[in-house]
Amino acid sequence: MAGFASALRALQSRNYRLFFAGQTVSLIGTWMTRLATSWLVYRLTGSAVLLGVVSFCSQVPMFFLAPISGVWIDRWDRQRTLVITQVLSMLQSLALAGLTLGGVIRVWHIVALAVVQGIVNALDMPARQAFVIEMVERREDISNAIALNSSMVNATRLIGPAVAGIVIGAIGEGWCFLVDAVSYIAVIGSLLAMRIGRSEQRLAQPGALQQLAEGWRYVRQSIPIRSLLLLLGLISLVGMPYTVLMPILADRTLHGGPHTLGFLMGASGVGALAAALLLAVRKTVLGLGLWITGSAALFGVALAGFALSHSLWLSLAILPFAGFGMMQQMAATNTILQTIVEDDKRGRVMAYYAMAFQGVAPFGSLLAGWVTDRIGVSETLVIGGILCVAGAAWFGSRLRSLRAVVRPIYVRLGILPELTGP
Repeated sequence: MAGFASALRALQSRNYRLFFAGQTVSLIGTWMTRLATSWLVYRLTGSAVLLGVVSFCSQVPMFFLAPISGVWIDRWDRQRTLVITQVLSMLQSLALAGLTLGGVIRVWHIVALAVVQGIVNALDMPARQAFVIEMVERREDISNAIALNSSMVNATRLIGPAVAGIVIGAIGEGWCFLVDAVSYIAVIGSLLAMRIGRSEQRLAQPGALQQLAEGWRYVRQSIPIRSLLLLLGLISLVGMPYTVLMPILADRTLHGGPHTLGFLMGASGVGALAAALLLAVRKTVLGLGLWITGSAALFGVALAGFALSHSLWLSLAILPFAGFGMMQQMAATNTILQTIVEDDKRGRVMAYYAMAFQGVAPFGSLLAGWVTDRIGVSETLVIGGILCVAGAAWFGSRLRSLRAVVRPIYVRLGILPELTGP
């Protein structure tokens, strides 16, 4: 019982508790929209390339705008920023719902709205990551809050796609978009109900361009931050596109429909949820570097195994390992970054994290769609899995030198005891 309470300790903070409840409702709708969008594009076009194009357009703004949004987040009120981004996201989902239910939706509509959502997300995601420290009352609960965030994302990932598969099969994609739009009311309400102490120093900072350059230097010169982001970027480039190609595997390889796609996404979500819960019960960040290495390798191996499977049941058995490895690597990276980063640069570092996680992924989606049309979906994912394993090996070879740099930071934060002997 004590272990269960420890896993939920961040929920003792009122503001985080509000956010957790509101975001949980909203994310169910978000996952419904993601699956419905992929299926709608595939139903309209049957094209792997266009699946990649839509994913590219929804995520590429993160690559170009994240460094700029990081400066904004370090200068402006994060709570107000999130309220604005959530309202804009709700309007985008309403537009998708109206066009689809009206029977006038075209691929160019989806692409245009994907770009709009991508621009909003370029501000929303790093703001959400940086806002954690303001919602959680005790700094030592930050890692638990990050793990609970990941648990929330993946619990809703189980529910959203499964519900979306049923809804699409019964009444169509448009209703998924409408449910998503309504679900934003929950998170907007939770943000407005929070009581956050205002920081007076953000506006009295150097110019935006100076802060932009300062943030880049900080990330580039910090060996641990740079190495973590490089591995995350590689996984996003060659591994993450498997979710974009999932409709093709569900249809052509496993000979299923939207229900099959929902089951596959849900299976991946089971493993991701298990990884997040495992992180939630951890009470220290020590040892996470080794976890990152192992989880990246596990993701690569599972991805290759899934690509070679022609059985639905075998695919459903393999995908939890892929989801586990992907989430473990991503959430553990987030935890270490949030622990070692300086507070006044948190927004900018988390913007680069968002850039590596979501900003690089669209280039991988576009590339994966192009390669799939030429050599096949299974071959494309096998190559991606091999590259993920290679990236894990590279990061593992650097662990000793990274620990030497991070140790003094952990000592200063009280995570490790200071050495007093020779």
